[in-house]
Amino acid sequence: MASASRAQHPPVHPVLSSKLLGCLLATWLIWGSTYLAIRFALVSLPPFFQMGSRFVVAGGLLLIYTRYAREPWPTLEQWRNALIVGGLMLGCGMGLTAYAEQTVASGLVVVFIAVVPALTTMFGLPFGVRPSRIEVAGIAVALIGVLWLARGNGFGGSLPGLLAMGAATCGWSLGSVLSQQRLPLAPGASGYCSEMICGGVLLLVTSAVTHEQVIWPPQPLAVAAWLYLVVFGSLIAFTAYMTLLGQARLAVSTSYCFVNPVVALLLGVTLGKESVAAHEWYAAAVVLLGVIILLLGKQARTLGSDPC
Repeated sequence: MASASRAQHPPVHPVLSSKLLGCLLATWLIWGSTYLAIRFALVSLPPFFQMGSRFVVAGGLLLIYTRYAREPWPTLEQWRNALIVGGLMLGCGMGLTAYAEQTVASGLVVVFIAVVPALTTMFGLPFGVRPSRIEVAGIAVALIGVLWLARGNGFGGSLPGLLAMGAATCGWSLGSVLSQQRLPLAPGASGYCSEMICGGVLLLVTSAVTHEQVIWPPQPLAVAAWLYLVVFGSLIAFTAYMTLLGQARLAVSTSYCFVNPVVALLLGVTLGKESVAAHEWYAAAVVLLGVIILLLGKQARTLGSDPC
């Protein structure tokens, strides 16, 4: 069983290729801005409808591309895997995050998201995925940095919102691990589009069952935010994340959880003309130090310098 589990682990590369580096940058930079875009879209588009329509449209566009590129169609088993993984990562993870953002303050959302790398590490243990000591150190340092960065931000939230964020982080983390270890998707864009379509349909069904009301006509800012989520948040960043899950270690793939708050901080300074306290700059430096340790841990694991 152990050998079979190891065989399913993604290939580990000594250094980050340009492709993986581009995927990391996409998840780091783009996803750092999507939480604000979700809030903008919530003005007219309720959470489950917003997320469901976003992923169905993005998955449909990607499906058209796969037909044009003549990529192989997912098998029935791969569609089943896409339904389970998409339900966990998109239906539970993204849907409940959007739902929670209605009542949970941004500081608390950041803290919940920052716990994802630790959760994926925990969920990976039964499958024989053991993080190296350096990776554990990087996760710890980066998490401390995020907690420090979030200090002083709003931490209010309703009980349903807090429960939704807890379930969202668990669903996203478990889905990420299962996609690596037990429920492989179809290769390439076919797998990504099948997951988005399945997750999006589940979200739209949830929207119908809960009788969500779309404010029509939607405000222009909400439409712009939704389009941004479709193109950049889903087609580019989500595809990049799934690529990382297939080719990099979990600790590296989920490092966006630490970088996103720093990106949000920089966006607030440059675009929002916000003032930043000294401790926030120091905290951002601690976060980046943790990410650097994570990337060094990836290389050390490959070279065999850290057997644990």
